[in-house]
Amino acid sequence: MTNNDIMRRIRYIFDFNDSKMMAIFGLANHKVTREQISDWLKKEDNPAYQNCSDTQLAIFLNGLINDKRGKKEGPQPTPEKKLTNNIVFRKLKIAFNLKDEDILEILQLTDLRISKHELSAFFRRADHKHYRICKDQILRNFIKGLQLKYRPDMQLHTGVKWRQM
Repeated sequence: MTNNDIMRRIRYIFDFNDSKMMAIFGLANHKVTREQISDWLKKEDNPAYQNCSDTQLAIFLNGLINDKRGKKEGPQPTPEKKLTNNIVFRKLKIAFNLKDEDILEILQLTDLRISKHELSAFFRRADHKHYRICKDQILRNFIKGLQLKYRPDMQLHTGVKWRQM
């Protein structure tokens, strides 16, 4: 999954308009323009498309955490320069205050079943012996499950909207 795709899907799930997207970046102490947001959300074949860097997605996810959970006092986290699916997954888990059971239920909405042990391996430190890399399929299904949970009105099985994203 590309950073642009992740941002596009989160925006769609929660029906964020450009102003809300700009406000989320602002909650992470970063200013972006409406044009930047628009260019990141465009399809890759659009000439105005701009690639969303790892740092920009990390800033967005940090802002999303602040939006959903409230801003922590003191210095804000430094956005990562290099993101992995594991980091994105962890940030989404934090933003929505999800416990392992919640995540497993969300994944089951997409007919993906994994054990609690498999799930916990994604959130371990990279140097831990039981750490496991989160593949695109897991993250994609998790985001799809978020859509099923938060936008149940949209049918994914016949959902043209999901495929258009």
